[in-house]
Amino acid sequence: MKTMGIGELYLVEPKRFPDPEADVRATGAVDVLQRASVVGSLDEALNGCVFAVAMSARQRDLGPAVGQPRETVARLLVEAGEGQVALVFGNETVGLSNEDVLRCQAAVSIPTDPAFSSLNLGSAVQLLCYECRMTAFAGRPPVAGQGVTPFASPAATADETEGFFRHLETVMTATGFFNPEQPGRLLPKLRRLFGRARLERDEINILRGILSATQSQTGHGRKG
Repeated sequence: MKTMGIGELYLVEPKRFPDPEADVRATGAVDVLQRASVVGSLDEALNGCVFAVAMSARQRDLGPAVGQPRETVARLLVEAGEGQVALVFGNETVGLSNEDVLRCQAAVSIPTDPAFSSLNLGSAVQLLCYECRMTAFAGRPPVAGQGVTPFASPAATADETEGFFRHLETVMTATGFFNPEQPGRLLPKLRRLFGRARLERDEINILRGILSATQSQTGHGRKG
């Protein structure tokens, strides 16, 4: 990370931290570890982020389509103009869960040789950080729709989006549309739907206003 000029690191439930072995391996870059934020969940790590890219070794049934590093990093840097962005990596053994990938708006896979696709976590991080640096120094890529009136509202953050999903699930359950005991794939499909839409903060507020009005009309929320 440090060799590529990136220094903001979040660690989700590390087994050991601080760790002398990590300090030894981070020769000359211990300051990155010292500044690292240790959090208890991916939701906490993504709090305040407007765009996150998941590292995925394969295409999944649900979640964002897996793109190539260069094109995905270009999109990441454009989104950085709206707010904080993140690259999300799983652990060395099992990577990211489907639930973790669904919390991201894009996914990326490094196109290794199919005959030998093994790539350790450190190498994957290095490669994507390199792509970020090279893209940043080549200049900001063109933005689709340039010249049109910009959005009046900033992109919704991860915590605002999660608040909307919790509200939506509550209303769907209260109205009988969703059965938590037989959830099926409804919630992941809704996450994929709204993930494609790239919701703005104002849009989140509008949707939650509709949900609150539904609760009021059905007697499951506050009147007024």
